[in-house]
Amino acid sequence: MKTYKDFESIERDLKILNLERKIALEEIKHLKYEYQEAIKPPHWLQTGIDIMGKLSTLLMLKKAFKK
Repeated sequence: MKTYKDFESIERDLKILNLERKIALEEIKHLKYEYQEAIKPPHWLQTGIDIMGKLSTLLMLKKAFKK
């Protein structure tokens, strides 16, 4: 536990804690925005198309090497 000798140091620490709280809140807001963007349907569709393209390429290569 920290002990204080004067009110100036208390006020300084309170200002620091308030700023840290505001920074943390902004970081949470930013993470929320990133999460919302990641779960939008166009993002999922693009990912699905990319996976299907890679799978089809692998299947074609597999068939080509079997012959």
